[in-house]
Amino acid sequence: MTYETITVDVTDKIATITLNRPERMNACSLDMAGEINDALSTLGDARCLIITGAGRGFCSGADLQARGGRSISGGEGSYIALTRHYNPLMVNLARLNMPIITAINGAAAGVGCSIGLAGDFVIAGKSGYFLQAFVNIGLVPDGGASWMLPRMVGKARATEMMMLGEKISPEKALDWGMIYKVVEDADLLAEARALATRLANGPTLAYATMRKNILVAMENSYSEQLLAEAEGQRIAGSSEDAVEGGMAFLQKRKAEFKGR
Repeated sequence: MTYETITVDVTDKIATITLNRPERMNACSLDMAGEINDALSTLGDARCLIITGAGRGFCSGADLQARGGRSISGGEGSYIALTRHYNPLMVNLARLNMPIITAINGAAAGVGCSIGLAGDFVIAGKSGYFLQAFVNIGLVPDGGASWMLPRMVGKARATEMMMLGEKISPEKALDWGMIYKVVEDADLLAEARALATRLANGPTLAYATMRKNILVAMENSYSEQLLAEAEGQRIAGSSEDAVEGGMAFLQKRKAEFKGR
C-alpha cells in the first residue's frame, strides 16, 4: 500500500517505517497515526521493526495544525484525537509481535517522544533529543508518557521532564536508562540495521512473549508474573525455534531460528 505520510520497506525480514513529513519535522498528524497503525498490521514476513524519521527530526509531536474537520486543537478535539488515533497506535506498538528498534534523529518531542521510547531498543544519534514539551503550551503529557517515564527513569526524573519541559540529550537519556545506545548521526541507521538483522534472525515467538511479559511486569504481583512466565514458557517451549535451539545446544552449533 502507498502511504502519504510514511514510507514502509520490508527487506531481509526487517521492516522499516520512516515517518515522512520532513517539512513538518515529521509532526504526527491524525493521518500519520492511522497510516502507522495500518502498516503495523501489514508487515508481511518481517521479524523486526525499525522506526525512524526522514530529514532532521524523528517526530516533533502531534500536528497541532491539522486541517479542517481533522484538527486536534482544543481540549475536546485533543481528547478525541488521543482516544481514537494516538492511543490505539501506542497500544498496537506495545502489542506488536516482534522487536521494535527506534532510531532517533533530531527531535523526539511530545507524542514523538512516546513513539520513540516505545522501542525495545532505542538508538539515538548525537543530534537526537527527547522532550516533553506539553507544559510549555499549557498541556499535559500524553501518548502514554505519564505511564512510561516513571517506570523508565523514576518519579523524580519523570517529573523533571514533564514539569520543566526541557530537552533531554541522548547522553543524559543513556545515563538515565531511557535508551540503549548513542551513536554518531552518520552511523545511526547502520547501527539500527545491524541490530535488527540480529533480532530478525532470532526466536521471534520468544521475543514476542518477552515483550508481553515486560509490559505487564510492572502491574503484576510476583505470583502473577511467575504464572505469566510459566505461560510464556509453555508457548515458547512448544515452538519450532525451541526445538531447534535445544538441538543446536546439544550439537554444539549455532541455532538457525525460523521465527516459528
